[in-house]
Amino acid sequence: MHSQPDESGKKLGMWLFLYTEIILFGGLFVLYAVYFSTYAHDFKEAGKELNRLLGLLNTVILLFSSFAVAAAVTAIQKKEKKTALAGLAAAILCGLIFLVNKYFEWGHKIEGGIYPNSEKLVSGPHGQNMFFGLYYVITGLHGIHIIIGMTLLIVSLIFVQRGKITFERFALLENSGLYWHLVDLIWIFIFPLFYLII
Repeated sequence: MHSQPDESGKKLGMWLFLYTEIILFGGLFVLYAVYFSTYAHDFKEAGKELNRLLGLLNTVILLFSSFAVAAAVTAIQKKEKKTALAGLAAAILCGLIFLVNKYFEWGHKIEGGIYPNSEKLVSGPHGQNMFFGLYYVITGLHGIHIIIGMTLLIVSLIFVQRGKITFERFALLENSGLYWHLVDLIWIFIFPLFYLII
């Protein structure tokens, strides 16, 4: 009898938490807009240094992972445990591939001397240093959120496997899914701001 209010309370708590996340990234996007209006040309030139194909690949990976998580939530509601496990496993794998891609992308940039306050950026246009400062902060923060999201999905997968998440009680899985969708949505904003800037 008490499970329904409990589940609703957990969902409300998650929505409130997600709201604070939106404020956090929203503030960073506003900061980006302020600096872009000041250093538009420098931002456009700096954006050319980023690999658009890799950015697009990561976007497709995260979109697929969102679909996999949604499928897992639907599957558990339909008592399809194996499908739910497959969906969660696929989403976790996508998150891992995303992070590996980001690791190589960052590594390539740092090797080339492109990182905040590096000699190459400090001696160049000030706006490009600002661009990459924001790039590392925002994508780094997003990467941390990907790791948190993957952790939630792994816990959900274990709980589904052990029967702790069922068609009657799936608040943890649903909340993990909501968090993952938000992380993916944030990337949808990050991708054009840094990779498609023209």
